[in-house]
Amino acid sequence: MAPPRRFGKKLFKSLLPILVLLALAVVIALASIIYGITRPPRRAYLVTPQAFSQISGPGLKVTDETWPNRDGTTARGWLLKGTQGAPGVIFLHRYGADRSWLFNLGVKLNETANFTILWPDLRGHGLNPPVERTSFGTREGSDVLAALDFLRGLKGAGGNQLVGVHSGLYGVELGAYAALQAALYDPSVRVLVLDSVPRDPDELVRAALRDNVGVDNRVLRYLTRGATRIFFLGRYQNTAVCDMAASLNNQHLLLLSGEDAGYLRDSTVAFEKCFQNPADLEVKTDLPLTGLNLASATGEQGEGYDRRVIDFFDKNLR
Repeated sequence: MAPPRRFGKKLFKSLLPILVLLALAVVIALASIIYGITRPPRRAYLVTPQAFSQISGPGLKVTDETWPNRDGTTARGWLLKGTQGAPGVIFLHRYGADRSWLFNLGVKLNETANFTILWPDLRGHGLNPPVERTSFGTREGSDVLAALDFLRGLKGAGGNQLVGVHSGLYGVELGAYAALQAALYDPSVRVLVLDSVPRDPDELVRAALRDNVGVDNRVLRYLTRGATRIFFLGRYQNTAVCDMAASLNNQHLLLLSGEDAGYLRDSTVAFEKCFQNPADLEVKTDLPLTGLNLASATGEQGEGYDRRVIDFFDKNLR
């Protein structure tokens, strides 16, 4: 009879090819998952400025613009100029959406307050994006800072600066996280409207995993988080929004969410509790409609949501 140690070695050698194949299968599966979730779904724009002008008339002058991100990549967006010296507002969409999802809301704000409006496609989003992959908020905050630089560089009549000294940011989900990041480093941002705020980028990865694969279990989440960090070569950051709350610089802040936001409603409610001085904070987390589904909204719900956002900007950013 063979000694137990020798038997164990034989068993290990016989199982080794199977273990290698299993490990290889896991690596391939994770690589496929990361490839899929870092390249969000890309669809035709819901509306374009050209199509909108055919309905509203030729008075709407929205231009296609590009500008450099701070890491040397290229960003793009639609620009609607307002009155010279008036503030600028940037609209930031959710993961899996694009600039067209918030187009109507931005046009309404421009018509009401004459603010300059910029709709960027976040990296990895929109048709044929100049940056192929999203980073789940790791670099999007820096991209928003570059968009603010772009607004400040715009010239109006007589070569004077078009946009005034103050700016506002509106963001949904991934866009909300990016807006919050940018507000920490740019004192010109005086107003933030954040809809359905995730707790951290890991929560965005988990949601993308669930939507992309249709599976949500603890082991797969753990492996995907690890693979995401490896994929971004150590540059992936998972800063919690609660950690950022204490560093905000007295901005006027409106938090929005509702039943249709699912888990994001809970994270938004939790985010409210992170603030030490809530004097400039307004919260509405029982909305019948949120920015997540604003593009498909019609009637009173859509108009009510738009009016709430527009009034907040008009009141606090002028």
